Amino acid sequence: MKYLINFTKNNLKQYLKTQHIKMELNMPNPKIFDCSQSTELAQKIADEYGMKLGVVNKNVFSDGEFRVSFEESIRGRRIFLIGSTNPPSDNLMEILLMIDAAKRASARHITAVMPYYGWARQDRKDKPRVPIAAKMVAKLLQTAGATRVITMDLHADQIQGFFEIPVDHLYASTILLPYIENLNLDNITIASPDLGGSKRAYAYSKYLNSEVVICYKQREKANIISLMELIGDVKGRNVIIVDDIVDTAGTLTKAADLMIEKGAISVRAVATHAVLSGDAYNRIQKSSLEELIITDTIPLKHTSSKIKIVSCAPLFAEVMRKVQDNTSISDQFLM
Repeated sequence: MKYLINFTKNNLKQYLKTQHIKMELNMPNPKIFDCSQSTELAQKIADEYGMKLGVVNKNVFSDGEFRVSFEESIRGRRIFLIGSTNPPSDNLMEILLMIDAAKRASARHITAVMPYYGWARQDRKDKPRVPIAAKMVAKLLQTAGATRVITMDLHADQIQGFFEIPVDHLYASTILLPYIENLNLDNITIASPDLGGSKRAYAYSKYLNSEVVICYKQREKANIISLMELIGDVKGRNVIIVDDIVDTAGTLTKAADLMIEKGAISVRAVATHAVLSGDAYNRIQKSSLEELIITDTIPLKHTSSKIKIVSCAPLFAEVMRKVQDNTSISDQFLM
């Protein structure tokens, strides 16, 4: 009798597993929707995926409140919601409302594709009585109903641990390193604009087999640098500064000017997220930077002859396809 019960249990487990696989294989095609702040990138991703963007409407009330609505059925489907959550906070609120609407419309899987995960710089308590905004955002996404998150170059890797759902953390190095190699520069030195980015700089240097220098800086307050020193030698070198976020561009341009003073032949910068607030565009144009290479996780407010864009759309489309097909994405990581 005991053997029969165990046999029955094993059969039941195998049956349920088989049915689950069948359901996944028979799952309808996914649908891709854009948040209003990322429409251009979402269209590129949809084109790379080989699919049209779904129809979603955003109605704004006179007091600024807004409502989103899906204009087509998403019942039983995996849906990808594409939207960076850079400030203003409306961008975060919009994707939260879309997730909630999708959950209430019986979507089977809700994947928040967030090329730029906003509020990530507040990932710890660095002084008393301050929030950990990065964790709060993670909880909001999960509470709203997201079942998966795909993002790129989080400000701190440990933010993945704030989630209780799968997080696919992509790296812009996958698309930025080939661009650097195509420059065909000799005597390359990789630079980190601060101590916090040294790990990223060492990863780039290992791939390119180059030297590394690091900038040491002290701040008076947020976005205001009081002191910057260079650790390492850049004389006669072509320097490439590697960073994840360019906000006011104060650190980046100051570092570039310092390296030219120290004898660098040329200075370029690569960065994933071009926030570019305040006087950033003017600083970049007047600086010693030859060019700033960025991705399109955040749409540019202005154009600049020094800013070059490498699209992340093909990478996101390929990862989304692999997520839908339940296949490994590890081959999408260049380093």
